[in-house]
Amino acid sequence: MRIIVDDKIPFIRPSLAKLADEVCYLPGASISAEDVRDADALIVRTRTRCNRQLLEGSRVRFIATATIGYDHLDTTYLREAGITWVNAPGCNASSVGQYVRSCLLLLARDRGLDLSRTTVGIVGVGHVGQAVSKALAPLGVRLLFNDPPRQQAEECASVPFCPLEQLQEEADILSFHTPLVREGQWPTFHLADSAFMHHLSRRPYLINTSRGEVVDNEALEAALDEGLLRQAVIDTWEHEPYISQSLLGKVYLGTPHIAGYSADGKANATRMVLEALCKWTGQRMEFEIDPPALPRSFHPSDNPWELALQLYDPTRDSDNLKRNPALFERLRGDYPLRREHV
Repeated sequence: MRIIVDDKIPFIRPSLAKLADEVCYLPGASISAEDVRDADALIVRTRTRCNRQLLEGSRVRFIATATIGYDHLDTTYLREAGITWVNAPGCNASSVGQYVRSCLLLLARDRGLDLSRTTVGIVGVGHVGQAVSKALAPLGVRLLFNDPPRQQAEECASVPFCPLEQLQEEADILSFHTPLVREGQWPTFHLADSAFMHHLSRRPYLINTSRGEVVDNEALEAALDEGLLRQAVIDTWEHEPYISQSLLGKVYLGTPHIAGYSADGKANATRMVLEALCKWTGQRMEFEIDPPALPRSFHPSDNPWELALQLYDPTRDSDNLKRNPALFERLRGDYPLRREHV
């Protein structure tokens, strides 16, 4: 069995060496039709477009993406071609929760945000939205939830869903956690567009860690210029890695699509794709995927909120990107160790 693997997927090499006859590690964005022609399986991330152009004429029959999102997979073509595919739902949800919580703690510390009087609207209440809710609840914020597809599907909703208009009216912070959906009853492409911005009542902070296209970046920049938003925290951008440097210069925090990049989340994703590969091949799952420990020099604070920012302060990632926006991909690919827990 020959497998092509994105060379930035961590913790995978020792285990995969035991599961496959031949493994080829390549930069995800440059994996080509020639590379995959004689491959049986692919293990990728969002930078590899798995479609007819890449796969037609190859012998690939299995694709695993070590990500929650799968809009880089042409699932219609994969189904027609008889290619099994899997993603890693929820793998880095708690990592995104950590990211959003740290952003709120910074706003409280540096911008005087009173968390006890803050309403956070969570748009999209799947694995990630629920993890964000869990991470924010101890801060004492009021939470509002919007997820029309889930609300429609659940006869007895486990959370009190609200219409998007209520979030626009009442939220001090809007945090987006939806998949990118371009068609159907509930599209999310440019969900936060110019009309959306002009219906915001409280000049909220806007946080996007979902997909870049969920928030219209031109409309976002105009909203910041017009004062419709108090500020923005943007981790996912339109046209990555060629992001708007003008917008980057205006946001409170701008990071290179790393909200889910804790070592814990990466280990979860790697474990999930290897489990799926073993299930597909019928092999026994005899591997352990554990993230590295924090260095011994790390001295945790007794204050839980100070400890949270010790473990992860997104200011570092934002400063690095603002200094070097052309290094967007390198900042992602060479991301340093980040743990969610001591």
